[in-house]
Amino acid sequence: MDLNDIKTLYGSYLFQNYGREDLCIARGDREFIYDLEGKEYVDFVAGIAVNCLGHGHPALVKAISEQAARMIHISNLYYSREQADLGEALASIVPPPLAVSMFCNSGAEANEAALKLASKHTKRARFVTCKNSFHGRTCAALSATGQPKYQEGFEPLLSKAFDHIPFNDVEALKSSVSKTTAGLLLEVIQGEGGVIPASKEFISTARDLCDDTGALMIVDEVQTGIGRTGKWFGFQNYDVVPDIISLAKGLGGGVPIGAIVSTREIAKTFTPGSHGTTFGGNPLACAAGYATIATIRNEGLVSRAASTGAKWMADIREIGEGSKIIKDVRGMGLIIGIEMGESAKELKKFGFENGLLLNVAGGKTLRLVPPLIVSDGSISRFNDCLRDFLSRQ
Repeated sequence: MDLNDIKTLYGSYLFQNYGREDLCIARGDREFIYDLEGKEYVDFVAGIAVNCLGHGHPALVKAISEQAARMIHISNLYYSREQADLGEALASIVPPPLAVSMFCNSGAEANEAALKLASKHTKRARFVTCKNSFHGRTCAALSATGQPKYQEGFEPLLSKAFDHIPFNDVEALKSSVSKTTAGLLLEVIQGEGGVIPASKEFISTARDLCDDTGALMIVDEVQTGIGRTGKWFGFQNYDVVPDIISLAKGLGGGVPIGAIVSTREIAKTFTPGSHGTTFGGNPLACAAGYATIATIRNEGLVSRAASTGAKWMADIREIGEGSKIIKDVRGMGLIIGIEMGESAKELKKFGFENGLLLNVAGGKTLRLVPPLIVSDGSISRFNDCLRDFLSRQ
């Protein structure tokens, strides 16, 4: 079966709600993927910041394989060691008072759970989120998302409980969070919005306001968590600790899993029957999550993301020095954005033609979120591609 055969099946049997590259991926190895004909690409997308260990990492493959042979799924009507082990592993990498986890299947589900938890805990109904944010495509998460383009056509389903303020606007933040606010939901780096980091003043003010008003500070770590920013969690770059964090993407190394992590006191708000999930926390996903955290720790990938990302951003700035195309280079660790207007899409296409998988976020920013195991050679390959692209402009 070739690419055209597969595209025919897609056209006949699948919803057409994705814009896809003209590529069918057959297999992966480390930071490389291969198409049906065996052509190699360097994967700087990593399943959109999901495949933090790359493709086919032996430790993750072993954990998944052994767990699949032992048991894939049971319901949350029973205990499983795998879920307990992952909860303990997460507790070992979050700062106190964060301590306990609840598992689900995705980032959107995690944000839905976080919003429900905050509302039930505070007995309040209103939330503050940011413009240009992205929190998921389920109804409450989509309501929280500050990008109207994702909401068009779904307005009757969306909640009116969300006030969207400009990102990094401290005064708007101060005027929006009050004693009627259940929670403040924000990203420390707006990933889908174009890799835009929050200012330290914005995040510290958010923490102070939540302390003063009783609102809960919820940080969406779906894209920035699990070592991506050079810390285990993005918020650790800001010297604050939220009340609730949401996780997904990199947590399972490619196996779907989401989670919220909160304090023991706040977690008591969810009693039996108040929230649940059929598949969340199943043994297979939890075994993958446990292996992912253990491997990142054993291989020193958090500190490597910090050092590698810092050098890479410096290299990109040097390559783009004097360029009229590159407007900004920003990010933390191995989430890097190169703002370059319409040229971002052109660079994405040029990279694809030269064996690099790239991604554009926010319409004008090239987003780099490779596996945390990405080699120096592959980074150099991107840098060479960028130089070549800029020389042609």
